[in-house]
Amino acid sequence: MAQRPSVKGVADVVALIDGLGKITGRAQVIWFLVFGGLFLDAYSNAALSAGLGPMTSQMELTSTQVSILTATAPALAIIFNPIGGWLATRIGRVPPLLIAKVFAIAGALLAAFAGDFTVVWLGRVLVGIAYGIDFAVAMALLAEYTPAKLGGRLNLWQAVWYVATTSNLALALLFFNLDVGADIWRWSVGSAAVVALALLVGQWLMLRESPTWLASKGRLDEAVLNLDRIYRIKAVAGKPDEATRAAAAGPAIGFRQAGLLFKGEYLPRTILSSVISLGQSMQYFAVGWYLPLISLTIFGESFEKATIGSMVFNAFGIAGGLLSAYFGRRLGLRLSSAAGFGGVFVALIAMGLTFEKVPTAVAFLLPVLFILCHSAGPGANGKSIAALSYSSDVRALGTGVTGMVGSFGSVAGLYLFPQIKESLGLADTFLVLSVVPLLGMITCLAIKWDPMKAASPDEAASPRTAAADERESAESSTAR
Repeated sequence: MAQRPSVKGVADVVALIDGLGKITGRAQVIWFLVFGGLFLDAYSNAALSAGLGPMTSQMELTSTQVSILTATAPALAIIFNPIGGWLATRIGRVPPLLIAKVFAIAGALLAAFAGDFTVVWLGRVLVGIAYGIDFAVAMALLAEYTPAKLGGRLNLWQAVWYVATTSNLALALLFFNLDVGADIWRWSVGSAAVVALALLVGQWLMLRESPTWLASKGRLDEAVLNLDRIYRIKAVAGKPDEATRAAAAGPAIGFRQAGLLFKGEYLPRTILSSVISLGQSMQYFAVGWYLPLISLTIFGESFEKATIGSMVFNAFGIAGGLLSAYFGRRLGLRLSSAAGFGGVFVALIAMGLTFEKVPTAVAFLLPVLFILCHSAGPGANGKSIAALSYSSDVRALGTGVTGMVGSFGSVAGLYLFPQIKESLGLADTFLVLSVVPLLGMITCLAIKWDPMKAASPDEAASPRTAAADERESAESSTAR
């Protein structure tokens, strides 16, 4: 009988997971259940987007109120992305994911049964809390669940995002044909509660804590148990190595350790991942999120035609999201992001110069180019590159901080787009926004880091963890 491998710390857990050729069985189910949370985040956003027109008419909302409603969820994510990362670092990856689903259910139901603007806004506040926590934690957990050779699979979250958006648009079309009238937005928003409840039950029953996180806390027996439960990897807990002993003996990692993300080798990684996250979220939430409104302009003042047009646009987002895993593996996350930003820049310039001056077929193809380049490049990479760039002791903080920066872009896009559109018109707004992908492309070409071309941060780390070095430095300063 072969001797079981000994697990002495994080590096051993990572090596065992990286040694897997594929993800099968329970691990595959768990992997997609975590992805389900990202589906919910996109679905909740699309629910408001699809019903924005009918809601605006029914509640007689001003452009400022529309901007506030659309920007609320990502604005709350600015706060709750790092809070989610902090929670995941302190109490584990799974509990915050379950907490997020509870907030999502409450937010969807509150908004669906709202009688005025204030109550809808409160519902969006709860959705924003869920969105902020879930995204930061889910990407970190997926990175820890996934063997290094399959790291490109993390980019599939982008395809999941567009599948969720398309699903909600299809439901909105169904509700429209059922003649629910101006209340169509209530059905659209309320359906997110059903999705959140199903995910809450599934994740509660199936998810198991990350063996990598457990090992980072010195809980090697539990790490070994979960390696068996998730992957059927048979191992034994060994004597903790130096890094594990240092992590277990030191104080719990908190926001103070976030400074590590802006030091040494992590600094360019943080800048790159933050710029990609900021740029992709700003361009998507300024243009892609408003595709139903853009469709109305292209296809005429018909809810049905505009919704079908948006679904077609999102189909290209699904295709781009699926291709992003291929491009990420072949080109790396950095160069595929640069190429995607370049394509989006060209698309926005062309949309601005030709809007309402070209045939419908051309007007349709330009948003298609925008969505395809966005989803195949920076749209997917903005989250994945952060999850793959940091060692496990600060990974959740890294995804949380990067998500926070990205949420600033979402708020800017959602809030500023209606304001700029109202003062300049849609064509000039596209030209103004083109500076965003241009700056993103320049940054990607200037910073050379790419996690797909480097060793795993956990395996490349010295026996001492970054957090342990930070603790010793702080303790030395205090002693002096």
